Amino acid sequence: MTQTLFLTSEDVAGLATPAEYVDAVREGYRQRGNGAAAEPRTKLVNDDPAGMLTTYAAVLPDTGAMGGYMYDAGFGAGDAWFMTPLFDAESGEPLALLDGASMNPFKTGAAGGVAVDALAREDAETVAIIGSGAQARGQLRAIDTVRDLDTVWVYSPTKESREAFAAGMNERLDASVAAVASSAAAIEDADVVVTATTASEPVFDGDLLEPGTHVTAMGQYHPEKRELDTTAVERAKYVFDLEARATSDAGSFIHAVDEGVVDESHVHGELGEVVAGRIEGRTDDEEITVFDSGGTGIETVAAAYLLYEKAVEEGLGTTLEFAPASEALTGE
Repeated sequence: MTQTLFLTSEDVAGLATPAEYVDAVREGYRQRGNGAAAEPRTKLVNDDPAGMLTTYAAVLPDTGAMGGYMYDAGFGAGDAWFMTPLFDAESGEPLALLDGASMNPFKTGAAGGVAVDALAREDAETVAIIGSGAQARGQLRAIDTVRDLDTVWVYSPTKESREAFAAGMNERLDASVAAVASSAAAIEDADVVVTATTASEPVFDGDLLEPGTHVTAMGQYHPEKRELDTTAVERAKYVFDLEARATSDAGSFIHAVDEGVVDESHVHGELGEVVAGRIEGRTDDEEITVFDSGGTGIETVAAAYLLYEKAVEEGLGTTLEFAPASEALTGE
């Protein structure tokens, strides 16, 4: 039998800072850039009751961990549950099982923070956030750890939601955070633009992007959904979390290819390759860069191991017992 740590959402909530998430996820992407294994999400859709079951995984050998997410959304309860199994990358033994919901905005936000650090201008200080939910908050808190922010503009269709977002972030950040009435107003003169939506159609006009802008698009992991229009795709140096997504679920990129605006050669590479120094990121202050973030096991494993180590240090969690196959596969 192997002792495995079970961590509840309450155990891991607030256990790590946004900066610690960013550091852990950056290291995960560095390993990916040097060849660590990771695959895009696999999504199984059920019609009745309507719902989806999603998985993705990664092996981070230098971190010493592997695992990923398995989560479902919809179905009869109309909710979502996130389970994160974590294994030792050397022995293969299960290390932990985490309730992964509370870490989700932070680990996804950390991937965006790593991208901003790698691809945005060094002097970037103004941010436009399109969306006002938990993922938008996670993105902004991570960006705030890698750039000295001055001003943030947030837009989402519901006035009350964007104003609540601005009020909450004003209490957390030194930057000035204000709600605006349109996406065009948000991205005007923005150095960094983040789209954190569930939109099916583009959320801003790509012609409005100023030279030198970095865009993180993190809500478009469906072939028929897109947050960016073809103009934004065409104008940008286009970087993926995992390049295999370019032909599977990266809706904005797939649409631009289908329209004949770009082809697959337009993909500059993966974020991990930039972080590892294998390819160049931004090469001048006029480039427009895009990070297409669909969610991977890279940030999931990196963040889960960070929380696991902290939980062990603080004596959190309860233990479960798992039997190895050599004991359990008796055939009796």
